[in-house]
Amino acid sequence: MTLTTLQLSESGRTVALRSAGQGEPLVLIHGVGMQSAAWAPQIAAFSETHRVIAVDMPGHGGSEPLPHDCRLPDFVAWCGDVLDTLGQGPVNLAGHSMGALIAGGVAATQPQLVRRAALLNGVYRRSETARQAVLDRAGDIRNGRMDLETPLARWFGSSPAEEAARAKVAHWLGTVETDGYATAYEAFAHGDATYAPAFGQIACPFLAITGEGDPNSTPDMARQMASLVPGGKSAVIAGHRHMINLTAPDEVNAHLAAWLARTLHPEAVT
Repeated sequence: MTLTTLQLSESGRTVALRSAGQGEPLVLIHGVGMQSAAWAPQIAAFSETHRVIAVDMPGHGGSEPLPHDCRLPDFVAWCGDVLDTLGQGPVNLAGHSMGALIAGGVAATQPQLVRRAALLNGVYRRSETARQAVLDRAGDIRNGRMDLETPLARWFGSSPAEEAARAKVAHWLGTVETDGYATAYEAFAHGDATYAPAFGQIACPFLAITGEGDPNSTPDMARQMASLVPGGKSAVIAGHRHMINLTAPDEVNAHLAAWLARTLHPEAVT
């Protein structure tokens, strides 16, 4: 695996990424508070068959942050800049949580950049109660009140696999740069419906997958998103919550492999 940095052609910002393998490109975008290392099981599996590129979101890992007042469309534009700069042509794009919001936005608005789109533990049109709770958490983070235990308790169960993944995630959350985390979380809090009206425009093979016990990125959300995309598919991982790519990597990778094997629509090949 190669660790490197990239200067974006449009904005000039610096992005850090991990890459491995050769072949058709698979680009991975992590969630708020994480970093590209969170995709380790997917990098190991798919670098056997694909050029896998896992990027650090702005203000996370080694990537330069976006301004404080940025919202989801700014992160989507950032991702488009990343894909243009990579120069790999249209890519298979998968995102987790906030990364899923970004991937969905790019697939809906910049289809020329995306061969296939996969959303892991994505959020879609939260209830008013859930929306207010996430907005309150965003305000706390911006004001320096960092509660790490509450999200960890929400994301993980008590099995050995969950405990091992929890330790890694706790480390990433504990070392993330506060301002970058706050900016991304505010965009995440406000972004659950931003691209919802455009999902019907997604023409590429589409997968929405989540954990059965994820209270915020629910199975119903995954099904709703998939139902809006022509030919869209959804999947639910039984017995798991929010960090399914780490806690159930074999099941998740099997679904991703099937997604990567789906035939492209003719317009996605150009």
